[in-house]
Amino acid sequence: MDKVILITGASSGFGRLTAEALARAGHIVYASMRATTGRNAAAVQQMAAFADLHGAALQAVELDVQSQDSVEAAVESIIAAHGRIDVVIHNAGHMAFGPAEAFSPEQFAQLYDVNVVSTQRVNRAVLPHMRARREGLLVWVSSSSSAGGTPPYLSPYFAAKAAMDALAVQYARELTRWSIESSIIVPGAFTSGTNHFAHAGSPADQGVLAQYEQGPYAGFGEQIQQAFAAIVPPEADAGAVATAIVDVVGQPFGQRPFRVHIDPAQDGADVGFAVLDRLRAEMLQRVGMADLLRPQRQAPHA
Repeated sequence: MDKVILITGASSGFGRLTAEALARAGHIVYASMRATTGRNAAAVQQMAAFADLHGAALQAVELDVQSQDSVEAAVESIIAAHGRIDVVIHNAGHMAFGPAEAFSPEQFAQLYDVNVVSTQRVNRAVLPHMRARREGLLVWVSSSSSAGGTPPYLSPYFAAKAAMDALAVQYARELTRWSIESSIIVPGAFTSGTNHFAHAGSPADQGVLAQYEQGPYAGFGEQIQQAFAAIVPPEADAGAVATAIVDVVGQPFGQRPFRVHIDPAQDGADVGFAVLDRLRAEMLQRVGMADLLRPQRQAPHA
């Protein structure tokens, strides 16, 4: 059966690719973004054209993940139209590039708000509906940086993605008894097909940045980007992330994987997460809470 799906941060990159792939697969997709009548108006028009061309149920919806009111308005509009939201895809995120010391605390807080706190806003709006139905799926777009090899100069982004991944794991355990599933998608480095680097934030403290660029780290930012590009195979396709999400959504209840790795650079996150997830699972088993590892279908209460 087709799913009613809400995806955040869908104006470009993984989000845009995933929204289109899910719509082609026959689902009802709400691709959320800010400024649908402003800077993202072209993306809205392109999605409408895509929907017409493919006979797909894809439409943009105004949603600012940094505003609880905006999130709730978008969620309620979808519920009003369909009576349900089956899948939420936590994709919205922003990258920042530069030495950690040169970012202001406010910049760190802003990045955490977009990458981490935003998921809490969306969950608080959507989960009451999913819990009432005892049915739903949360898909979290994480990062291989949380358990794999990582270069410097991406500290604020990597720290935020690690926090989001930790939150996803805890939410999964707290939702299994509500029959709500969770899957964490773990992309590796993709240097094309997304706007991560093109739209990356830069440090606010230009004085500290200059000290790094004129000192022993002179030229280091360019060195990192060249190193990234060198380890990513030229055939690496960001669309593989969208394909993986479509596969997860299409699988039957109870058979969806907890993690899926899409890592053309093979930075070792699949090994790192395998160990972390095993340790966490074994702890739950030791304390008699193994049922939290896999949701069981339950009928909603009258």
